[in-house]
Amino acid sequence: MHFDLDEQHRILQQTLRDFFEREARPHARRWDEEERFPHEIIPKLAEMGLLGIRIPEEYGGAGMGTIEYAIAVEEAARVDGSLALTLASHNGLGTSHILAFGSEEQKKKYLPKAASGEWLAAWALTEPSSGSDAASLTTTAERDGDHWVINGTKMFITQGSIGGFCVVLARTDKSAPKQKGITAFVVDQGTPGFRASKHLEKLGMRSSDTCELTFENVRVSDAQRVGEVNRGFLDTLTILDRGRISIAALAVGLGYGALEMAIHYAKDRQQFGKPIADFQAVQWMLADSATELDAAWLLTLRAAWLADQGRPYSKEASMAKLYASEAASRACNRSLQIHGGYGYTREFPVERHLRDAKLCEIGEGTSEVQRIIIARHILGG
Repeated sequence: MHFDLDEQHRILQQTLRDFFEREARPHARRWDEEERFPHEIIPKLAEMGLLGIRIPEEYGGAGMGTIEYAIAVEEAARVDGSLALTLASHNGLGTSHILAFGSEEQKKKYLPKAASGEWLAAWALTEPSSGSDAASLTTTAERDGDHWVINGTKMFITQGSIGGFCVVLARTDKSAPKQKGITAFVVDQGTPGFRASKHLEKLGMRSSDTCELTFENVRVSDAQRVGEVNRGFLDTLTILDRGRISIAALAVGLGYGALEMAIHYAKDRQQFGKPIADFQAVQWMLADSATELDAAWLLTLRAAWLADQGRPYSKEASMAKLYASEAASRACNRSLQIHGGYGYTREFPVERHLRDAKLCEIGEGTSEVQRIIIARHILGG
Protein backbone atom coordinates (compact mmCIF):
# COMPACT_ATOMS: atom_id res chain seq x y z
CA MET A 1 0.00 0.00 0.00
CA HIS A 2 2.85 2.40 0.77
CA PHE A 3 4.20 2.51 -2.77
CA ASP A 4 5.11 6.18 -2.38
CA LEU A 5 7.94 5.81 0.19
CA ASP A 6 11.63 5.66 -0.60
CA GLU A 7 13.90 2.84 0.58
CA GLN A 8 14.97 4.56 3.80
CA HIS A 9 11.38 5.22 4.76
CA ARG A 10 10.39 1.65 3.92
CA ILE A 11 13.09 0.30 6.23
CA LEU A 12 11.86 2.57 9.03
CA GLN A 13 8.29 1.52 8.37
CA GLN A 14 9.09 -2.21 8.52
CA THR A 15 11.21 -1.80 11.64
CA LEU A 16 8.39 0.02 13.40
CA ARG A 17 5.78 -2.44 12.16
CA ASP A 18 7.75 -5.33 13.65
CA PHE A 19 8.19 -3.39 16.89
CA PHE A 20 4.50 -2.58 17.38
CA GLU A 21 3.42 -6.07 16.40
CA ARG A 22 5.76 -7.48 19.04
CA GLU A 23 5.40 -4.94 21.84
CA ALA A 24 1.86 -3.58 21.49
CA ARG A 25 -0.52 -5.92 19.68
CA PRO A 26 -0.50 -8.66 22.35
CA HIS A 27 -1.47 -6.12 25.01
CA ALA A 28 -3.65 -3.54 23.24
CA ARG A 29 -6.99 -5.17 24.07
CA ARG A 30 -6.09 -5.50 27.76
CA TRP A 31 -4.84 -1.92 27.98
CA ASP A 32 -8.10 -0.74 26.43
CA GLU A 33 -10.33 -2.81 28.71
CA GLU A 34 -8.43 -1.76 31.83
CA GLU A 35 -8.40 1.88 30.66
CA ARG A 36 -4.86 1.98 31.97
CA PHE A 37 -1.95 3.97 30.59
CA PRO A 38 0.80 1.45 29.62
CA HIS A 39 3.77 2.91 31.49
CA GLU A 40 5.74 -0.27 30.80
CA ILE A 41 6.10 0.47 27.08
CA ILE A 42 7.47 4.00 27.51
CA PRO A 43 11.15 2.95 27.94
CA LYS A 44 10.84 0.81 24.81
CA LEU A 45 9.38 3.71 22.83
CA ALA A 46 12.26 5.89 24.01
CA GLU A 47 14.83 3.26 23.07
CA MET A 48 13.38 3.21 19.54
CA GLY A 49 13.76 7.00 19.36
CA LEU A 50 10.01 7.49 19.09
CA LEU A 51 9.65 9.94 21.98
CA GLY A 52 12.09 12.37 20.43
CA ILE A 53 11.59 11.62 16.77
CA ARG A 54 11.66 15.31 15.74
CA ILE A 55 13.93 16.51 18.54
CA PRO A 56 17.43 17.37 17.23
CA GLU A 57 20.25 15.02 18.17
CA GLU A 58 21.94 17.76 20.21
CA TYR A 59 19.03 17.51 22.67
CA GLY A 60 19.00 13.71 22.71
CA GLY A 61 16.44 13.15 19.98
CA ALA A 62 16.41 11.23 16.71
CA GLY A 63 16.46 14.37 14.57
CA MET A 64 14.04 13.06 11.98
CA GLY A 65 11.43 14.91 9.94
CA THR A 66 7.68 15.14 9.70
CA ILE A 67 7.42 12.28 7.19
CA GLU A 68 9.18 9.92 9.59
CA TYR A 69 6.95 11.20 12.39
CA ALA A 70 3.85 10.46 10.31
CA ILE A 71 5.11 6.96 9.52
CA ALA A 72 5.68 6.25 13.21
CA VAL A 73 2.20 7.39 14.23
CA GLU A 74 0.57 5.51 11.36
CA GLU A 75 2.34 2.26 12.22
CA ALA A 76 1.43 2.56 15.90
CA ALA A 77 -2.23 3.20 15.03
CA ARG A 78 -2.46 0.06 12.90
CA VAL A 79 -2.16 -1.82 16.19
CA ASP A 80 -3.28 0.54 18.95
CA GLY A 81 -4.89 3.95 18.50
CA SER A 82 -4.27 4.94 22.12
CA LEU A 83 -0.54 4.32 21.82
CA ALA A 84 -0.46 6.28 18.57
CA LEU A 85 -2.23 9.16 20.30
CA THR A 86 0.41 9.16 23.02
CA LEU A 87 3.13 9.45 20.37
CA ALA A 88 1.25 12.11 18.44
CA SER A 89 0.44 14.32 21.42
CA HIS A 90 3.83 13.98 23.12
CA ASN A 91 5.78 14.78 19.96
CA GLY A 92 3.36 17.08 18.19
CA LEU A 93 2.01 19.31 20.95
CA GLY A 94 3.88 19.88 24.22
CA THR A 95 7.33 18.90 22.98
CA SER A 96 6.77 20.63 19.65
CA HIS A 97 5.83 23.90 21.36
CA ILE A 98 9.10 23.91 23.32
CA LEU A 99 11.05 22.95 20.20
CA ALA A 100 9.48 25.67 18.07
CA PHE A 101 9.19 28.57 20.49
CA GLY A 102 11.08 27.73 23.67
CA SER A 103 14.26 29.42 24.86
CA GLU A 104 17.59 27.65 24.66
CA GLU A 105 17.43 27.05 28.42
CA GLN A 106 13.98 25.50 28.08
CA LYS A 107 15.13 23.27 25.25
CA LYS A 108 18.09 22.04 27.28
CA LYS A 109 15.89 21.36 30.31
CA TYR A 110 12.86 19.71 28.72
CA LEU A 111 13.77 18.16 25.38
CA PRO A 112 16.36 15.60 26.59
CA LYS A 113 13.96 14.36 29.25
CA ALA A 114 11.15 14.20 26.69
CA ALA A 115 13.29 12.21 24.27
CA SER A 116 14.42 9.78 26.97
CA GLY A 117 10.89 9.17 28.23
CA GLU A 118 11.72 10.49 31.68
CA TRP A 119 9.09 13.18 31.13
CA LEU A 120 6.08 12.90 28.85
CA ALA A 121 4.66 16.15 27.53
CA ALA A 122 1.15 17.55 27.96
CA TRP A 123 -0.33 20.56 26.18
CA ALA A 124 -3.26 22.49 27.61
CA LEU A 125 -5.36 24.68 25.32
CA THR A 126 -8.96 23.43 25.47
CA GLU A 127 -11.24 24.41 28.36
CA PRO A 128 -14.68 23.24 29.50
CA SER A 129 -16.33 26.19 27.73
CA SER A 130 -13.88 26.73 24.85
CA GLY A 131 -13.38 23.95 22.33
CA SER A 132 -13.54 24.95 18.67
CA ASP A 133 -13.54 28.59 19.80
CA ALA A 134 -10.20 28.02 21.50
CA ALA A 135 -9.23 31.69 21.61
CA SER A 136 -12.08 32.38 24.03
CA LEU A 137 -10.19 30.62 26.82
CA THR A 138 -10.59 32.09 30.31
CA THR A 139 -7.58 30.67 32.14
CA THR A 140 -5.53 33.67 33.26
CA ALA A 141 -1.90 34.41 34.01
CA GLU A 142 -1.30 37.61 35.95
CA ARG A 143 2.15 39.11 36.31
CA ASP A 144 3.59 39.41 39.82
CA GLY A 145 7.10 40.84 39.58
CA ASP A 146 9.33 38.21 37.97
CA HIS A 147 6.59 35.61 38.24
CA TRP A 148 3.18 34.80 36.79
CA VAL A 149 0.17 33.43 38.68
CA ILE A 150 -2.00 31.05 36.66
CA ASN A 151 -5.65 30.26 37.46
CA GLY A 152 -8.16 28.26 35.47
CA THR A 153 -9.29 24.86 34.24
CA LYS A 154 -8.31 22.89 31.15
CA MET A 155 -10.24 19.99 29.64
CA PHE A 156 -9.46 16.92 27.46
CA ILE A 157 -5.71 17.12 28.14
CA THR A 158 -3.73 14.13 26.87
CA GLN A 159 -1.02 12.98 29.32
CA GLY A 160 -2.69 15.33 31.81
CA SER A 161 -1.98 13.28 34.93
CA ILE A 162 1.26 11.60 33.85
CA GLY A 163 3.08 14.35 31.96
CA GLY A 164 6.34 15.55 33.43
CA PHE A 165 5.58 19.01 32.11
CA CYS A 166 2.65 20.83 30.54
CA VAL A 167 2.60 23.75 28.14
CA VAL A 168 -0.46 25.79 29.13
CA LEU A 169 -2.09 28.67 27.26
CA ALA A 170 -3.41 31.48 29.45
CA ARG A 171 -4.86 34.94 28.94
CA THR A 172 -2.37 37.65 29.87
CA ASP A 173 -4.15 40.70 28.44
CA LYS A 174 -7.91 40.86 28.92
CA SER A 175 -8.17 44.13 27.00
CA ALA A 176 -6.56 42.79 23.80
CA PRO A 177 -8.48 41.03 21.02
CA LYS A 178 -8.97 37.47 22.24
CA GLN A 179 -6.42 35.94 19.83
CA LYS A 180 -3.75 38.47 20.74
CA GLY A 181 -3.80 38.45 24.52
CA ILE A 182 -2.70 34.84 25.19
CA THR A 183 0.70 33.58 26.37
CA ALA A 184 2.20 30.09 26.75
CA PHE A 185 3.92 28.81 29.89
CA VAL A 186 5.58 25.52 30.75
CA VAL A 187 4.58 24.12 34.13
CA ASP A 188 6.37 21.20 35.77
CA GLN A 189 4.42 18.35 37.32
CA GLY A 190 4.31 18.82 41.09
CA THR A 191 4.15 22.61 40.96
CA PRO A 192 1.91 23.72 43.87
CA GLY A 193 -1.65 24.37 42.74
CA PHE A 194 -1.30 22.35 39.52
CA ARG A 195 -3.20 19.06 39.52
CA ALA A 196 -5.23 16.63 37.46
CA SER A 197 -8.68 17.17 38.93
CA LYS A 198 -10.60 14.57 36.93
CA HIS A 199 -9.81 11.53 34.77
CA LEU A 200 -12.14 11.24 31.79
CA GLU A 201 -13.84 8.00 30.76
CA LYS A 202 -13.99 7.84 26.98
CA LEU A 203 -15.65 5.93 24.14
CA GLY A 204 -12.29 5.13 22.58
CA MET A 205 -8.57 5.78 23.06
CA ARG A 206 -9.15 4.35 26.52
CA SER A 207 -5.54 3.66 27.45
CA SER A 208 -4.51 7.19 26.54
CA ASP A 209 -4.41 9.39 29.64
CA THR A 210 -7.02 12.17 29.33
CA CYS A 211 -7.74 14.59 32.16
CA GLU A 212 -9.21 17.82 33.37
CA LEU A 213 -6.46 20.03 34.78
CA THR A 214 -6.87 22.67 37.47
CA PHE A 215 -4.56 25.63 38.07
CA GLU A 216 -5.05 27.31 41.44
CA ASN A 217 -2.66 30.22 42.02
CA VAL A 218 0.13 28.37 40.20
CA ARG A 219 3.27 30.50 40.39
CA VAL A 220 5.83 30.19 37.63
CA SER A 221 8.83 32.38 36.90
CA ASP A 222 9.05 34.45 33.75
CA ALA A 223 11.76 32.01 32.64
CA GLN A 224 8.95 29.48 32.16
CA ARG A 225 7.15 31.67 29.65
CA VAL A 226 7.34 30.02 26.21
CA GLY A 227 7.60 32.57 23.42
CA GLU A 228 6.64 36.22 23.49
CA VAL A 229 4.00 37.71 25.76
CA ASN A 230 0.55 37.78 24.10
CA ARG A 231 1.71 35.75 21.06
CA GLY A 232 0.89 32.34 22.48
CA PHE A 233 -2.24 31.75 20.47
CA LEU A 234 -0.61 32.75 17.20
CA ASP A 235 2.18 30.26 17.97
CA THR A 236 -0.49 27.70 18.80
CA LEU A 237 -1.88 27.84 15.27
CA THR A 238 1.50 26.66 13.98
CA ILE A 239 1.56 23.82 16.52
CA LEU A 240 -1.94 22.72 15.52
CA ASP A 241 -1.06 22.66 11.82
CA ARG A 242 1.70 20.12 12.35
CA GLY A 243 -0.41 18.26 14.91
CA ARG A 244 -3.11 17.78 12.29
CA ILE A 245 -0.62 15.89 10.15
CA SER A 246 -0.10 13.43 12.99
CA ILE A 247 -3.86 13.01 13.53
CA ALA A 248 -4.25 12.33 9.81
CA ALA A 249 -1.52 9.68 10.06
CA LEU A 250 -3.20 8.22 13.12
CA ALA A 251 -6.50 7.98 11.27
CA VAL A 252 -4.86 6.32 8.27
CA GLY A 253 -3.22 3.76 10.55
CA LEU A 254 -6.50 2.91 12.25
CA GLY A 255 -8.17 2.56 8.88
CA TYR A 256 -5.46 0.36 7.39
CA GLY A 257 -5.46 -1.82 10.49
CA ALA A 258 -9.21 -2.34 10.22
CA LEU A 259 -8.98 -2.97 6.47
CA GLU A 260 -6.31 -5.64 6.97
CA MET A 261 -8.55 -7.35 9.54
CA ALA A 262 -11.48 -7.24 7.11
CA ILE A 263 -9.45 -8.71 4.25
CA HIS A 264 -8.21 -11.57 6.44
CA TYR A 265 -11.69 -12.26 7.81
CA ALA A 266 -13.37 -12.08 4.39
CA LYS A 267 -10.98 -14.67 2.99
CA ASP A 268 -11.46 -16.98 5.96
CA ARG A 269 -15.20 -16.65 6.65
CA GLN A 270 -17.34 -19.16 4.73
CA GLN A 271 -20.98 -18.51 3.89
CA PHE A 272 -23.17 -20.18 1.25
CA GLY A 273 -20.32 -22.56 0.51
CA LYS A 274 -17.59 -20.02 -0.28
CA PRO A 275 -15.51 -17.24 1.33
CA ILE A 276 -17.44 -14.01 1.73
CA ALA A 277 -14.56 -12.33 -0.11
CA ASP A 278 -16.06 -13.85 -3.26
CA PHE A 279 -19.20 -11.75 -2.89
CA GLN A 280 -19.26 -8.49 -4.82
CA ALA A 281 -20.89 -6.59 -1.94
CA VAL A 282 -17.90 -7.36 0.27
CA GLN A 283 -15.39 -6.71 -2.51
CA TRP A 284 -16.80 -3.25 -3.11
CA MET A 285 -16.55 -2.35 0.57
CA LEU A 286 -12.93 -3.44 0.61
CA ALA A 287 -12.20 -1.58 -2.63
CA ASP A 288 -13.74 1.64 -1.35
CA SER A 289 -11.77 1.49 1.89
CA ALA A 290 -8.47 0.74 0.16
CA THR A 291 -8.95 3.57 -2.33
CA GLU A 292 -9.95 6.15 0.28
CA LEU A 293 -7.17 5.21 2.68
CA ASP A 294 -4.49 5.36 -0.01
CA ALA A 295 -5.78 8.80 -0.98
CA ALA A 296 -5.73 9.87 2.68
CA TRP A 297 -2.16 8.63 3.09
CA LEU A 298 -1.02 10.57 0.04
CA LEU A 299 -2.67 13.74 1.37
CA THR A 300 -0.89 13.16 4.68
CA LEU A 301 2.50 12.66 3.06
CA ARG A 302 2.02 15.78 0.94
CA ALA A 303 1.42 17.89 4.04
CA ALA A 304 4.36 16.27 5.84
CA TRP A 305 6.67 16.86 2.87
CA LEU A 306 5.68 20.53 2.68
CA ALA A 307 6.35 20.91 6.40
CA ASP A 308 9.79 19.36 6.01
CA GLN A 309 10.54 21.69 3.10
CA GLY A 310 9.69 24.74 5.18
CA ARG A 311 6.84 25.63 2.86
CA PRO A 312 3.29 26.66 3.86
CA TYR A 313 1.15 23.64 4.67
CA SER A 314 -1.79 24.83 6.76
CA LYS A 315 -4.39 24.12 4.06
CA GLU A 316 -2.81 20.80 3.17
CA ALA A 317 -2.67 19.70 6.82
CA SER A 318 -6.37 20.49 7.25
CA MET A 319 -7.22 18.64 4.03
CA ALA A 320 -5.28 15.59 5.18
CA LYS A 321 -6.78 15.63 8.66
CA LEU A 322 -10.33 16.14 7.37
CA TYR A 323 -10.24 13.48 4.68
CA ALA A 324 -8.21 10.91 6.61
CA SER A 325 -10.34 11.09 9.74
CA GLU A 326 -13.61 10.64 7.87
CA ALA A 327 -12.16 7.97 5.55
CA ALA A 328 -10.89 6.05 8.57
CA SER A 329 -14.29 6.08 10.25
CA ARG A 330 -15.88 4.78 7.05
CA ALA A 331 -13.23 2.09 6.64
CA CYS A 332 -13.57 0.93 10.25
CA ASN A 333 -17.35 0.87 9.97
CA ARG A 334 -17.19 -1.18 6.76
CA SER A 335 -14.73 -3.57 8.35
CA LEU A 336 -17.01 -4.12 11.32
CA GLN A 337 -19.90 -4.74 8.91
CA ILE A 338 -17.85 -7.37 7.09
CA HIS A 339 -17.15 -9.07 10.41
CA GLY A 340 -20.90 -9.17 11.08
CA GLY A 341 -21.94 -10.17 14.59
CA TYR A 342 -18.38 -11.08 15.52
CA GLY A 343 -17.26 -7.55 14.74
CA TYR A 344 -19.68 -6.24 17.34
CA THR A 345 -17.97 -8.27 20.05
CA ARG A 346 -14.70 -7.53 21.80
CA GLU A 347 -13.32 -10.84 20.57
CA PHE A 348 -12.22 -9.01 17.42
CA PRO A 349 -10.28 -5.71 17.65
CA VAL A 350 -12.14 -4.03 14.79
CA GLU A 351 -14.67 -2.56 17.25
CA ARG A 352 -11.83 -0.86 19.11
CA HIS A 353 -10.54 0.66 15.88
CA LEU A 354 -14.00 2.06 15.14
CA ARG A 355 -14.26 3.59 18.62
CA ASP A 356 -10.77 5.05 18.38
CA ALA A 357 -11.26 6.47 14.89
CA LYS A 358 -14.10 8.75 15.93
CA LEU A 359 -11.72 10.93 17.95
CA CYS A 360 -9.83 11.82 14.78
CA GLU A 361 -12.91 13.71 13.54
CA ILE A 362 -12.96 15.76 16.76
CA GLY A 363 -9.46 16.22 18.22
CA GLU A 364 -7.14 19.05 17.09
CA GLY A 365 -9.98 20.73 15.26
CA THR A 366 -13.28 19.13 14.30
CA SER A 367 -14.11 18.24 10.72
CA GLU A 368 -16.27 21.35 10.59
CA VAL A 369 -13.35 23.54 11.68
CA GLN A 370 -11.12 21.94 9.03
CA ARG A 371 -13.66 22.80 6.34
CA ILE A 372 -13.68 26.42 7.54
CA ILE A 373 -9.88 26.58 7.38
CA ILE A 374 -9.76 25.03 3.90
CA ALA A 375 -12.48 27.37 2.62
CA ARG A 376 -10.63 30.42 3.93
CA HIS A 377 -7.49 29.37 2.12
CA ILE A 378 -9.14 28.69 -1.22
CA LEU A 379 -11.19 31.90 -0.98
CA GLY A 380 -8.12 33.94 -0.17
CA GLY A 381 -9.13 34.75 3.43
